[in-house]
Amino acid sequence: MRWLALAYSLSDPSSSRRVAIWRRLRQLGTVSPAGSLHLLPESEEAREAFAWLAQEIRDGGGQALVLEVDHLEESERARVIEAFRSARDEDYRKIIEEAGQNPDRGKLEKLRRRFDEVSRMDWFAASEGPRAAAALARLDEKPEHEVPSADLARYRGRTWVTRPRPHVDRLASAWLIRRFVDPEATIRYGEPGEGEVSFDMPGAELGHTGRYSANLCTFETILAAFRLDDPALRALAAIVHEIDLHDGQSSPPEAAGIDGILRGWLAAGWPDEELERHGIALFEGLYHSLQVSPSPGAGVLGGPGEGAGG
Repeated sequence: MRWLALAYSLSDPSSSRRVAIWRRLRQLGTVSPAGSLHLLPESEEAREAFAWLAQEIRDGGGQALVLEVDHLEESERARVIEAFRSARDEDYRKIIEEAGQNPDRGKLEKLRRRFDEVSRMDWFAASEGPRAAAALARLDEKPEHEVPSADLARYRGRTWVTRPRPHVDRLASAWLIRRFVDPEATIRYGEPGEGEVSFDMPGAELGHTGRYSANLCTFETILAAFRLDDPALRALAAIVHEIDLHDGQSSPPEAAGIDGILRGWLAAGWPDEELERHGIALFEGLYHSLQVSPSPGAGVLGGPGEGAGG
């Protein structure tokens, strides 16, 4: 995995200047494992943001250097990744705390925007993210438990868009879309464009907190919208729900192992397309296994049920 680093010093010792730079770095989601060296996972967005900030520091009379880091020692890499997760967990816990204070409509919208910002910086799937998502989902003013039926023909041959760095719900939903809804689907990661179908993102057509139920993950919403009534899919939905929301509605034993695999892929820094490719294979295998043993825990990932091979 490649990293970008910003090292800087300020000629202006005033606290206001230091605080302004600190706020900018915090907005970018950097961590600082050593002094004034600030790290981000390498991306074009990070490169551009660091370049602008370095120029701003130089224009103010300071010194700044943007570095490309090709390798970190394993122990240092683990420490840096844990620092990113810890920072995002802190952000998510603040959102959870404020969500528990019965915010009014205006504050709730600010919380949702803040969650969106934190999610975009959550490169290593911090553990508090699903809890924050669930806390916000529970605040929907008019949660609907009946998902309206969707016209399958209208969703064929479409481009589907979701957030980058896909984890369990987005990967499982991508598999479900290609497998049962739109076999020719193009799946893209970014902001939705005109005529594209958004899923598992703020304001999505198919998601947690859009027009449908606040108690369903996106995978479950798609199942309900397209009336995909299949015992193996329901068993798979229970696994996805638990990993994504951690709300205790079910506790399939497979969840922890699958969650660990998916977090490992994210920690390895695989690009979105590679995450999707492996995710499609993983959920296809799980689906076939659950067709043999449709109850979560029976025969999946080495469980005792029929069909659990070596």
